[in-house]
Amino acid sequence: MQDAKGRAMGGEQGWDRARWLWWLALAGGISFFVAVFQRLDGPAIWAWKTTGVAFLALWAAANARERNGWLIAAVLGFGALGDFLLDAKGLIAGAAAFAAGHVIAIILYLANRRAQTTPSQRLLGWLTMPATLVIVWAMLSPAPGWWHAAVYSLFVAAMAAAAWASRFPRYRTGIGAMLFLASDLFIFAGEGGVLPKSVTLWLVWPLYFAGQALIAWGVVSTLAKEARA
Repeated sequence: MQDAKGRAMGGEQGWDRARWLWWLALAGGISFFVAVFQRLDGPAIWAWKTTGVAFLALWAAANARERNGWLIAAVLGFGALGDFLLDAKGLIAGAAAFAAGHVIAIILYLANRRAQTTPSQRLLGWLTMPATLVIVWAMLSPAPGWWHAAVYSLFVAAMAAAAWASRFPRYRTGIGAMLFLASDLFIFAGEGGVLPKSVTLWLVWPLYFAGQALIAWGVVSTLAKEARA
């Protein structure tokens, strides 16, 4: 019985191989809000911006024990690349990196679908993509090129819907994915003039990084604990 108890405690407390990377990720992501608020720019600031999600990717890789673990590490890695490319190379390059990460995330979540869902949970999953499209259209059309934002938003919405329907903890991974989607919608709200950028400034980065951290924690902890069971 003592051995069984020890294994159980190990599964709950000893699954994390590199907690220090998790704390570095939080330090990088939270501290970057200073740069956002001060409107700082330049190569050093772009590198600072990547630290939060890049350390999450390294943390996920350190805890990866099988295919799903490497997939979430890749998702976060493309997120960090997107953070850098948005400023260093422009919107198209950054959006392409994020879209690649979203595709990998969708593959991960669909391969780990929840066995049973309630009608309200299914409804939210099905409504996420069309609701997002309507919101983006209402905020940005008929401005030229608004449909580019709409197409990209569908990748984010599909990722969020798949995460919500996955077996990973809904109050971590599911909500984290919805926060990620919300951060992008606030970007579009600022660009479309629906909200002042002085308001969206306070929302976009906190929602985005909190979303990425919750996604990472939910997926990585679940997979690592299962591997130790």
